[in-house]
Amino acid sequence: MKVWEAFPVITKTININSLDKIETFVDIINKFNGRLVSGCSIVNAKSIMAIFSLDISRPVYLYIYNEESAEHVTKALAEFEVNALQIQEQLLA
Repeated sequence: MKVWEAFPVITKTININSLDKIETFVDIINKFNGRLVSGCSIVNAKSIMAIFSLDISRPVYLYIYNEESAEHVTKALAEFEVNALQIQEQLLA
């Protein structure tokens, strides 16, 4: 990990709990540089195989490191973003 990757510019909580969502997510994120975090696992957000190693039944965190692409990522991935209330509902289910 490079020094500039130690501090993400933007962090989003996203839900990619199905194969269709994962395929769409990877198609979008391939234009950007990011990492997915679930528990203590950190994987390349562009890698479908890496994503399948995560617990996708729960929301995961997306870290974006490029300030120039942060706004574009936020708009492009709005359909995957979850808020605190949605997370709480999933944890209680």
